[in-house]
Amino acid sequence: MKKIVFMWIGLLSLSLNSYAADPVWLKGKTEQQYEITVYRSASCGCCKGWISHLKDHNFTVEDVVVNDVNSHKTRLGVPPKAASCHTAEVNGKVIEGHVPAQDIKRLLAVESDIQLLAVPGMPSGGPGMDTEGARKDSFTVFSMDSQNRVSSFSQYADY
Repeated sequence: MKKIVFMWIGLLSLSLNSYAADPVWLKGKTEQQYEITVYRSASCGCCKGWISHLKDHNFTVEDVVVNDVNSHKTRLGVPPKAASCHTAEVNGKVIEGHVPAQDIKRLLAVESDIQLLAVPGMPSGGPGMDTEGARKDSFTVFSMDSQNRVSSFSQYADY
């Protein structure tokens, strides 16, 4: 477990200097539709913003309001260092935090061993956190495969 935590910390620190232009969540939606289940607490406004982002990109969302989101994170195998405010399931994959819809669709479009996409924390400016006037923090979408290997899936900065 310590190895996974250190890998997340190392990748997160490397991502702070990465740059990508034209973030995919600002692009037009694709026609491909998916059903996704989102677990969130009733009080989280940014979760509602992320759900709206998913709907804007042709996801059919089952919005499940729960008292204990962490129990779902544990059940789905989300490492504590990857945690954010909401957790989702789509086609047997786990999505943690403010992952752009286009990254989810890119994952689902190909056969892969990736089990989890995660944006740790709550980066200002990302999908659901992109209110007008909000600062735009750099962030990385991490992937984790069935062997618990963590890598960078997408990186966003200067968007």
